[in-house]
Amino acid sequence: MNETIKTIASRYSCRDFADTPLTEEQVKTIVEAALAAPSAMNRQPWHIIMVTDKKLIDEMDEEGMKILGSAEDKSSYERIKSRGGKIFYNSPCMVLIVCDDSRFGIMDSGILTQNVSLAAHALGLGNVICAMANIPLSGDKGEEFKKRLKVPEGFGFGMAVLVGTAKSGKEPHELDFGKVTYIK
Repeated sequence: MNETIKTIASRYSCRDFADTPLTEEQVKTIVEAALAAPSAMNRQPWHIIMVTDKKLIDEMDEEGMKILGSAEDKSSYERIKSRGGKIFYNSPCMVLIVCDDSRFGIMDSGILTQNVSLAAHALGLGNVICAMANIPLSGDKGEEFKKRLKVPEGFGFGMAVLVGTAKSGKEPHELDFGKVTYIK
C-alpha cells in the first residue's frame, strides 16, 4: 500500500493532546500542505491563521464552554465535559481556516482542511477537525477574538484543525460500505 493511502487509512480524530508545542518545521510543513490545496478556478478563497498562542486557544476554549454551558440543549456541553471539559482538547495549535462568502468558499476550505489533517497525521501529529472553533467566534467575545486572530475583513469561519502531539491513540473509524452505491 502506498504511503498516501496508509496515511488516509490510519488517520483518526485525536481528542487528547500533550502540552508539547509544534516545531517551526512542523508549522511550516502544515502551512505548505494547506496552501497546496486545490480550489475552484484556483481562487483560493481562504486565509489560514496558525494559532500557537496557547493562552489565546485556552481563552477561546473557556468562552466556548461557557457558551455551550448556557445553551438550552446541554448535550454538546455534557459530551465535551465527559471528554475532559475542553473543546480544544488541550491542543497547542489551532489551524483556523477562514474564507470569503464566494460560491465555493466553504467547499474549498474543506479541501484545505483535509490537506492540513492528512499532513499533520503524516508528520506523526494528532489532529481533529473542529467545527466547534466557531462557537467562541460567534459569542459575545467573537469580535474581540476575530480582532486578536487578525481575521481579514469580509472573511468568516470555514473550519479549524487542532494539531499537536497525541497523548494517546485510537483506531480510525470503521469503514461503512453501506454508504456506497456502485453504478455499472
